[in-house]
This record gives sequence, C-alpha cells and structure tokens, in this order.
Amino acid sequence: MKHTYHIQGMTCNGCRTSVEDKLSKVSGVTNASVNLEKEEAVIQMDSYIDTATFQKVLSEKYTISEKRAEKNALVSTDNDANNFFAKGETEKSKLQQLKPLLIILGYIAIATILLNYQRENWNSAMLDFMGLFFIVFSFFKILDLKGFPDSFRMYDPLAKVVPAYAWVYPFIESALGLMFLIRFEIPIALIATLVILGITTVGVTKILLDKKSIQCACLGTALKLPMTEATFIENAIMIAMAVVMLTRIL
Repeated sequence: MKHTYHIQGMTCNGCRTSVEDKLSKVSGVTNASVNLEKEEAVIQMDSYIDTATFQKVLSEKYTISEKRAEKNALVSTDNDANNFFAKGETEKSKLQQLKPLLIILGYIAIATILLNYQRENWNSAMLDFMGLFFIVFSFFKILDLKGFPDSFRMYDPLAKVVPAYAWVYPFIESALGLMFLIRFEIPIALIATLVILGITTVGVTKILLDKKSIQCACLGTALKLPMTEATFIENAIMIAMAVVMLTRIL
C-alpha cells in the first residue's frame, strides 16, 4: 500500500533527510521517500497508518497531510514481453540516476591516466586514483556540510553511534586524499581507508539487503543519488585497491 503526503516546513536537504529518517522508522512503514522540491513524501506501508501517527514523530516545524492514497499495482507475470520492457525501463532509470557518479569516476580515471601515461612503472597509478577519489568526493560532501551528516547517519554504522564522526568524515577523506597524492605515510592511509570504507560498506550492504530506498551520501547531498549496488561496487573497488597496495608495501 502506497500513500502520498504533502509536507510543509522543509527548507534544506538536512530537513529532508531528517523527515525521511523519522518516517522510515514508524512501525509498519516499509519505505519512505521524501522530495524536497515537491514538498512530498511517498510512503509504502503494510497497512494503513493515519496521518496523526506520522505527525507525532516529526518535529513541530513540519506539517504533514495526505494527498492521495493508492495501492501498488499488481504486475502480471503472464506476459514475458511486458516484464522484459518493464525491467529495461527500471535499469535505464537507475543508469540515469547514477549518471553524475559515473561521469565523476570517469574523469578521475582519465586524470589518473594522464598523470601516469609517461611513467614506465604504473604502480603509483592506484595511489593517484585513490587520492583524486577522496579529494573529489570530499569536496561534494563539504558543499553541504550541514545536510551531509543527516544523510550519512542513515546508513553508516559508526556515524549512527557517534554523530560527530559524520561531521568530520569529509575532512578525513580530504586528509587521506592528500596523503595519497603527496605519498605521505601511505601504509597508515591505506589502513585508514580499509577501516572507514569497510564500516560504510557494512551499512550499505544492510540497506541493499533490506531493499530500502534512501539517498546515498557518497557525493554529499548536492547531487541526489540513490543507494544502489553501484555504491557497494564503488567502495569495493577502493577497498580492493587498498588491499593490493598494502600487500605490495608491507
């Protein structure tokens, strides 16, 4: 069962993530997605939940009212052709949503190649890629330093327990990026990468297994990206690089 609500009082992405988090935690809610521009929340639930219940969990600055209710459409599995096209549209939609992430990763890869194409030994290419990765991704997080922590705490296990960690995380990434680029204390930087990305990957994996729909904060809140398998793969690539470099150094 899916219902759509109008929400007044949201002024920034921090508000949006806070509202989305509180609505998601209401008993009986299977998924909650909030759109800041439309001032709208689409909530999927096992059985009908009255608006007053949602209002109780929200801050007084927010007002929620129901716009419409609609049941999830049942898709017939008898027509294989329809299922094929529906699947294709879903995959296309995911690719469109992840377009900013793919473009940024492409630029980082190109920059890495340009920095290393004249070198006889490409062993340092991984360090350059990791350094550029952390610098670029931390930049987007710092763009909305107020909204990022709320989004990050929705899936990072350590940030949920230690809220201050979410605030300093972008600066940790910046520091690691600089360490990789200037080749400063590389073993420490690699171990730190394994720890922080390992923790985040645990949270991402849980979200994916629970099939929840939340915003990924890998590029901050300036670019709205869904939490998908691509986020897991992105972290896995960095972790794999850190492991490879550690085995070469140690």
